[in-house]
Amino acid sequence: MTTLTPVLTANWDQANSFTLDGYGGDYGAARKALGMDPDAVIQAVKDSGLRGRGGAGFPTGMKWGFIPQGDGKPHYLVVNADESEPGTCKDIPLMMANPHSLVEGVIITSYAIRANHAFIYVRGEVLHVIRRLHAAVREAYEKGYLGTDIFGSGYNLELVVHSGAGAYICGEETALLDSLEGFRGQPRLKPPFPAVAGLYASPTVVNNVESIASVPSIIGNGAEWFAGMGTEKSKGFGIFSLSGHVTRPGQYEAPLGITLRELLDMAGGIRAGHQIKFWTPGGSSTPIFTDEHLDVPLDFEAVGAKGSMLGTRALQIFDETTCVVRTVLRWTEFYAHESCGKCTPCREGTYWLKQVLKRLEQGQGSEEDLATITDIADNILGRSFCALGDGATSPIHSSVKYFREEYLKHFEIGGCPFDPKKSTLWSEQ
Repeated sequence: MTTLTPVLTANWDQANSFTLDGYGGDYGAARKALGMDPDAVIQAVKDSGLRGRGGAGFPTGMKWGFIPQGDGKPHYLVVNADESEPGTCKDIPLMMANPHSLVEGVIITSYAIRANHAFIYVRGEVLHVIRRLHAAVREAYEKGYLGTDIFGSGYNLELVVHSGAGAYICGEETALLDSLEGFRGQPRLKPPFPAVAGLYASPTVVNNVESIASVPSIIGNGAEWFAGMGTEKSKGFGIFSLSGHVTRPGQYEAPLGITLRELLDMAGGIRAGHQIKFWTPGGSSTPIFTDEHLDVPLDFEAVGAKGSMLGTRALQIFDETTCVVRTVLRWTEFYAHESCGKCTPCREGTYWLKQVLKRLEQGQGSEEDLATITDIADNILGRSFCALGDGATSPIHSSVKYFREEYLKHFEIGGCPFDPKKSTLWSEQ
């Protein structure tokens, strides 16, 4: 696999890519979809094999199919654009450069699930993106692509762009729904699931930005076209975000199943004079990989078989100058700060993980502390109210697994071996 597949990113290099003219279309895919039976649209997305691009990888068409029909209740679509995890940066540039792909996807999705109201819940800090989304929605309304009797089909849709208040927990879909309703963002007990009782206790689909933005190309080009890319069970293309110690960091849109080695070749490799040490396949909440995983196909099954998760395809690259303990500490400080506090395992567990890791990073710990942090992580994993608690344990378990000796070296020399004051790296001593 030596080529990229620019679809969502095809027009990013154009100065007016974020405008309707730059999008280069009259919402042809939405016109086509509104001429189809809603169930046929759902079936097309099922046939394409599109899986959620927000991290979990749940089949998108199947999620749409869970919405009960003929129930007499209003249906809602909510787009999760609260991209807040360290290292994850694909939805924000997508909305910045190509917001109309998302708006068109919202129209198609809402029609398929019989929703007349849709919401885009955006991370509140990204004001520039919020303004650009508002402009795109306004253009769509002016053209008659949103509002009443869209394309003369008799279908009505109202789309609202909602700004979040800066809480990582609102990336969890039920916490997002609570926040959207005006409450404090905290995970709900499930069941009932959002498909049955979501926004305003009505059937709701919550999908990631990239998932919804991928829908127009599926309807426009056909399910077989999309399914022809990727792997047998992880079909299609996705945006891979390369950041960190890489020559040309950025967004690389490629078929699922591409390897990090192939992506690095296209990105100019690791920065000159250095070599890869560890990396995340899907953001900071996924178990880390090392150089031995460079040829693992980046799809849901292959990455899972190697003990991690594809997640959001946020590939954070770290070279040999990076202290693993300090990196894990920084991530853990984030999770401790962002814990909503609703459940004890996450609220207390992330706090104590932070305390012990601080001591370890300063060289004041002992080998017993490694058993302590893994024990704390075990008591969070599978016992927290939502998956965000589970994600906080991923760097702990995987870093101790691959870099136990580096942890031990910290208290052996009484400090971080990567501290400039320590004269040389311990690996060179």
